[in-house]
Amino acid sequence: MGEQALPFRIHHVQVAIPPGRDEAARKFYVGVLGMEEIPKPPSLAARGGLWCRLQGAELHLGVEAEFRPARKAHPAFSVDGLDALRERLRAHGVPVLVDELVPGRQRFYCQDPFGNRLEFVEAGG
Repeated sequence: MGEQALPFRIHHVQVAIPPGRDEAARKFYVGVLGMEEIPKPPSLAARGGLWCRLQGAELHLGVEAEFRPARKAHPAFSVDGLDALRERLRAHGVPVLVDELVPGRQRFYCQDPFGNRLEFVEAGG
C-alpha cells in the first residue's frame, strides 16, 4: 500500500528443549553441529538452556516445562558445505532426510535429540 517495509532481520530463534537436558543440547548443537555457545546473561542462566551464535543471528535453546517437540515449525540454517554437514550428522548417527521438492535448492532435515525438526539449506541456494 505504498508504505516502506521496515528493515527487519532475525536476531534470534528459540527452540524448546526438555528440562534437565542442557548437556544433551550442548553435545548436539555445539559438539555435533559445531555452533558456538555464548554465555547467557546471569539473570537468565538459572532457567537452564543455552545460547549459540550463528552468522548474523543467535539460536536460543530454552527449557520448556511441558515440552513437546516442534515437528512441523522449524528453523532453517543456511550452510556452506551442506554435503559435509550431512555426512557429519550421519557419522554421529543422526538420520537425515534429503528433500528435493524445491527446485534448485539443496536441503535436508534432521531432528535434534528431542525430536525438534531442523532444516539445513546450502548457502546461496
